[in-house]
Amino acid sequence: MGTPHLRGAARATLTGLASLSLVTAAALASVPQAAAAPQATGHTARSNPYSPAYQHPYRHGVIPTIRGNAKMKSWAAGHPAAAAATGPQTLSYGGGIDGIGVQSGHSKVYLVFYGSQWGTQSTNGSGDATFSGDPDGAAPVTQEMFKGIGTGNERWSADLTQWCDGPNVSSGATSCPSNANFIPYQSGGVLSGVWYDNSAASPSAATGHQLGAEAVKAAGHFGNTTAASNRDAYYIILSPHNTNPDSYQGQYCAWHDYNGDSTLTGGPVSSSYGDIAFSNQPYNMDSGSGCGVGFVNSPGTLDGWTMTLGHEWHEMMSDQNPAGGWTNHTGSSYDGQENSDECAWLSPGSAGGAANVAMGTGTFAEQASWSNDTNNCAISHAIVGGGSSGGGGGGGTLTNGTFETGSLSSWTTSGSTSATASAAHSGGYGAMVGSTGPTNASSVSQSFTAPSGTSKVSFWYDVTCPDTVSYDWATATLQDTTAGTTTTLLAKTCTQGAGWKQVSGTVTAGHAYTLTLTNNDDDYAGDATYTYYDDVTVS
Repeated sequence: MGTPHLRGAARATLTGLASLSLVTAAALASVPQAAAAPQATGHTARSNPYSPAYQHPYRHGVIPTIRGNAKMKSWAAGHPAAAAATGPQTLSYGGGIDGIGVQSGHSKVYLVFYGSQWGTQSTNGSGDATFSGDPDGAAPVTQEMFKGIGTGNERWSADLTQWCDGPNVSSGATSCPSNANFIPYQSGGVLSGVWYDNSAASPSAATGHQLGAEAVKAAGHFGNTTAASNRDAYYIILSPHNTNPDSYQGQYCAWHDYNGDSTLTGGPVSSSYGDIAFSNQPYNMDSGSGCGVGFVNSPGTLDGWTMTLGHEWHEMMSDQNPAGGWTNHTGSSYDGQENSDECAWLSPGSAGGAANVAMGTGTFAEQASWSNDTNNCAISHAIVGGGSSGGGGGGGTLTNGTFETGSLSSWTTSGSTSATASAAHSGGYGAMVGSTGPTNASSVSQSFTAPSGTSKVSFWYDVTCPDTVSYDWATATLQDTTAGTTTTLLAKTCTQGAGWKQVSGTVTAGHAYTLTLTNNDDDYAGDATYTYYDDVTVS
């Protein structure tokens, strides 16, 4: 998308369906409840004066503080809404904005540590970025959580596989037809990049426009400079300790939106890279128990932090360009809410309550999200229409092709392989296949299905081969398991000092493939061959 544009009455209606929130506690203390809004039937969350989205419609999926959430519920109980045609929590499809409703591919999550107040950057033993200005250690936990989604047999994220978009989904639908574009199960992790933007200090109270502009800047940094490359991308703008982005303190804990929302404070953000989905993630431990410190565990310093990150990611996945995805249109007190809003701050141990979720990278406090197909708040859910997305099974799009997870997750490996900073063509990591010492044949491979609308697979390589191609080489093949054919994308190559080169091949949408990236060394001392591979994409 170029310069964002307004969408007339339809857009105004959609942006009006903002999620639950609340106004500042100080302001509320001086407003009698009877005067907070007109006394009449038919009130919904959109008119709830205790919502942080009240008169701030861009705060989609906004998570009120625990105190604010209680005030919202109290106000709603005293202002009954009209009876809903379906269940009061049923979500329906908003018709999409710019053709986008949900993330129907493998999600690419980019973490943007916004502002020099994060301090000095280092790397821990797990390959995670750490910061001296992060007193609660939030940064590495964030990275491990997004690496862990879709691993360790977790089913917290499987709730998302019931949501969909595409031309076969009617506006107002409350379930998905079999020929829809479903959100796939996000196997293998979703972390795709980490960037510390310390070019300047983060504003003390960044506006919605400034946060959106930072997201567009991040898209450029990560090389996502087309609408296609941003179709399944999500930029989390993490503000540092002791800042107050969009005046969140005492009001709410986080929200998400996209750059083209005309209601953003300061106006929409121009993008030549297509639509940019992003979230405002304050350092909400500064708000203490109001934003969930100790909500599940003791001391539980990061409970609310991981719950907030999970809440907004779930809502972005099901409503990428708000409110074109799945939101509440029932006219009930839930009207305007997204899937995680409807299950916010439910006590651990209660039905649909928050809980610890075990993933392959650790255990994280998360909240449930609303599920139409089971009619409840689900902290765990079966994988349904979306199937699986990730390596190994050929059931989804290629993932972790940038290796920014800091690992070779989603890839099948043999021989000597690793994800290292020295192998990066862009970002912080790439795949090193082979070694600086003598080895034999080594490879990384991944099976995937080419998504609808794609026609090309590509990657970058840099081979260091001090021998001859008779003995050592780099090579790459693409097996079309649907058609039963194999194509050599990179013929045996032995060069040294030639630098990075790009290779591309043709894929057919809907076909299953296995891509194999190989380095061969003859195990002879003194002339070890190794190859760096990075930025593997299907487009």
